[in-house]
Amino acid sequence: MRLLRIVPDNTKFDFMRFRRISFPLSAVMSIIAISLYFFHGLNFGIDFKGGTLIEVATKSGQPADLAHMRASLNALGFGDVQLQQFGPPDDVLIRIAEQPGGDEAQQVAVAKARKTLGENLNYRRVEVVGPRVSGELLGYGIIGLMSAILCILVYLWFRFEWQFALGAMVANVHDLVLTIGFMSLTRIDFDLTSIAALLTILGYSLNDTVVIYDRIREMLRRYKKMPMPDLLNASVNQTLSRSVITHLTVSLALLALLLFGGQAIHSFTATMMFGVVLVGTYTSVFIASPILIYLGVGRGTDALTGPENKDDRP
Repeated sequence: MRLLRIVPDNTKFDFMRFRRISFPLSAVMSIIAISLYFFHGLNFGIDFKGGTLIEVATKSGQPADLAHMRASLNALGFGDVQLQQFGPPDDVLIRIAEQPGGDEAQQVAVAKARKTLGENLNYRRVEVVGPRVSGELLGYGIIGLMSAILCILVYLWFRFEWQFALGAMVANVHDLVLTIGFMSLTRIDFDLTSIAALLTILGYSLNDTVVIYDRIREMLRRYKKMPMPDLLNASVNQTLSRSVITHLTVSLALLALLLFGGQAIHSFTATMMFGVVLVGTYTSVFIASPILIYLGVGRGTDALTGPENKDDRP
C-alpha cells in the first residue's frame, strides 16, 4: 500500500536565505504589536474588568430581535451594554458593564435584565465578576505567564547550551508579542481563556522549536565542518514532514472549534489559530533556527563534541 507523502523525502529547501527578510519583518511586526498594545489596548473581558455576562437563546428557535433587546436594556441605565449574536440566529451574548455597588449591584442588574427581557428566553449562562476578583485574576494570570517563560528558560539552559535557550525564548516571546498584538487589533476578548491560549501557544511553539533544536544538536555532533547555514537547512528539512503533519492536524481541530465551538471558547480558539498555525509555524523555522547563526553556536564546544567527526553532508 502506497503511503501518503505530504512532504517529499530528502527535501533541500533553503530556509536560511530568508533570514535577511524574516528578521526585519518580525522586528517591524513586533513594534506594531507593541504599539497596538500601548495605544489601542486590549479588549478585557468580564474576567478582568468585572461586570455581567448573560448568554440567552429564544425558546421558539426564531432569530432574536437584537434591536428590541438592546433598546430594552439601554432603558435600564446600565451604561455600556453589548449584544452579540453568535452561532444560530437565536443565540445572543449580553455583556453588561460593572455596576457601582459591588456584587449585590451586579445581582440586581441581572434580575432587572431578566425581568425586562421576559420569559421567552432560555438563560444558558450568567456570570458575575467583581472588580476585586477580576484584578486578582489578571495579576495571577500575568504571574503564571511570566513564571512559565522563566521555567522554560532554565530548563532549556540545562537541556541545551545557553544559545539554544536564548534563541528559543526570543522565538517564544516573539510569538506572544504578535499574538497579543493580534488580539488588540481584532478586539477579541482578553479573558482567562486567552491566558490559557497564550500558555498553550508558548508550550506548543516551544515543543516545535525543541524538536528542531534537538536535530540541530545531533547534526552539529556529526558534521563538524559543514557550514552553519547548510547544517540548519538540513536539520529543518529533516523535521519538516513532522512539523507540517502536526500543524495540519492541529489546524483542522482548531478550525472545527472555531466554527462550531460557540462564543464561550471563541477567544481561545481564535487566539490559538493565529498563535499556533500562523505565528508558531513561521517562528520555529524562520526565527528560532537562523538566530543560532547570530548567537555564535559553535561546533567545537564540549557540549557538542561526539565520537564522530564526519566531513560529508547528509
